[in-house]
Amino acid sequence: MRDERVAGPLLALAGLSLGAWIGLSLARGRFWSVEPPVRLTASDAGALPSVAAVVPARNEAETIGLAVRSLRQQNYAGPFSITVVDDASSDATAAVARVAAEGIGGASSLEVVACRPLTEPWTGKVNALDAGVHHVLSSRGRPDYWLFTDADIVHDPANLANLIDIARSGELDLASLMVLLHCESRWERLLMPAFVFFFRKLYPFAWSNDPTRRTAAAAGGCVLIRADALDRIGGLSAIAGEIIDDCALAGAVKSSGGSTWLGLTRSTRSIRRYTTLEPIWSMVKRTAFTQLQRSYAVTALAVAGMIVAYLLPPALTVAGVVRTDAKLLLVAGLAWAAMSLLYVPTLRLYDRPAHEALALPLAATLYVAMTVDSAIAGARGRGGAWKGRTYSSSGEPSGG
Repeated sequence: MRDERVAGPLLALAGLSLGAWIGLSLARGRFWSVEPPVRLTASDAGALPSVAAVVPARNEAETIGLAVRSLRQQNYAGPFSITVVDDASSDATAAVARVAAEGIGGASSLEVVACRPLTEPWTGKVNALDAGVHHVLSSRGRPDYWLFTDADIVHDPANLANLIDIARSGELDLASLMVLLHCESRWERLLMPAFVFFFRKLYPFAWSNDPTRRTAAAAGGCVLIRADALDRIGGLSAIAGEIIDDCALAGAVKSSGGSTWLGLTRSTRSIRRYTTLEPIWSMVKRTAFTQLQRSYAVTALAVAGMIVAYLLPPALTVAGVVRTDAKLLLVAGLAWAAMSLLYVPTLRLYDRPAHEALALPLAATLYVAMTVDSAIAGARGRGGAWKGRTYSSSGEPSGG
């Protein structure tokens, strides 16, 4: 016989979860809707601007070769140079990058330079990007656009031409693509689509692309920015100490009166593999507390919100079955169904079956644990370790 004293509170919690998902579906910039990814078609229309790609690379020997080759094979008729910044790698990153360019006859357009020493307040990636920018300015002169891209990104041959078209047609100061993440291992299948879903909920693309809203986001693996827009914000020194450098850059551009755009692509992709949970955990641990403004109050609210939205629906659905409580089962089941239905478009983006949406609460549980761990590390003055550097709670790196 079920205890009626807890029936009301359980039903109220289920109603709260369902209400949260209804609200998110209607009033969060349609974050769940995966618009058709941009179609890549190279264009030769008009005089093409000059572009300088800067690729920060630290211990990326496994991926840098394919990344460099994809940049060298861009169907872009305008002036285009590539600078790889070797950030104190302990592996063969620089050598692999040079060999990759030479293998397709493109060594003349590629330079591999050593990164300057890392000093406060700079974070590793931003320091390497800035070193690359200064090298290009001193050796080649100022381009019309900068392309900031990671050493694990394989670009579709039409990617640069497409980004230039988007930027010029929209009169944009910054255009960025969220590339397709690697999604083969069991941990990747569970956590990578969920990461994209959570990111789009936190930064609805429609809001970020709206010049009247303060929301600003970019995806650091592929960012095209006008050189004069970068100059206007004071260069990369404006975000020198930022761990989440991509969104910080978009925010600085938007705050300066510039226009930004972020979209999806299936053709340009990350080849970074996560075969175990540990590297994913480290990545989230490094950034989560910073993402939550390094505030324990904000972190507590975020964790509570995740529990209400993602963890309660399945738990209360099971409780409804166990307690033979039809009302609880209905409301909690609807909340779980709403969550799952909103997640399905992201799964389809990654060619994953719809039934995997039922595992979203498990992915959310792990992300909650990573977030809590990030906050604990922040309290101890140490953020997550990444590529041999451990970041403090204020974002300052140490080691390597």
